[in-house]
Amino acid sequence: MLKLAVGMKLLLYLLLPLILLASCSSTEEQSAESAILAAMQKQEEAWNAGDVHTFMETYWHDDSLLFVGSAGPVYGWQNTLDRYLKSYPDTVTMGKLHFDILQVKPLSSDHYFVLGEWHLSRTIGDASGHFTLVFKQVDGEWLIIADHSS
Repeated sequence: MLKLAVGMKLLLYLLLPLILLASCSSTEEQSAESAILAAMQKQEEAWNAGDVHTFMETYWHDDSLLFVGSAGPVYGWQNTLDRYLKSYPDTVTMGKLHFDILQVKPLSSDHYFVLGEWHLSRTIGDASGHFTLVFKQVDGEWLIIADHSS
């Protein structure tokens, strides 16, 4: 009986660090997912206020940012902003944006994949499609480094 108790204690001492590590990892994933969803909400709110510049704050401010839309790839934050301003010059063309997030999946501790649908309600005709995003944690902030929207 004593050997069984000692064996159980030993097993507990061996498993406890693994259990704690798994719970920390899960908490980190929940925290990252919450931050990413908050960033997406910020984008939606900025768009619906007609504020493309605030909408763009969620994108990585770097020349390596990749945006892929119907016209093909666009590289760089400024080029992506210019594309949005050209495609959506006013609040009528912008309409009201709504995201449906279908999946948020960790790729690594500092990279996440997001799959979703976007929908614009507009007086000139609604528009909708799908998107895939890659978020990266940069200086403690979750930013979009790649966006493929169709």
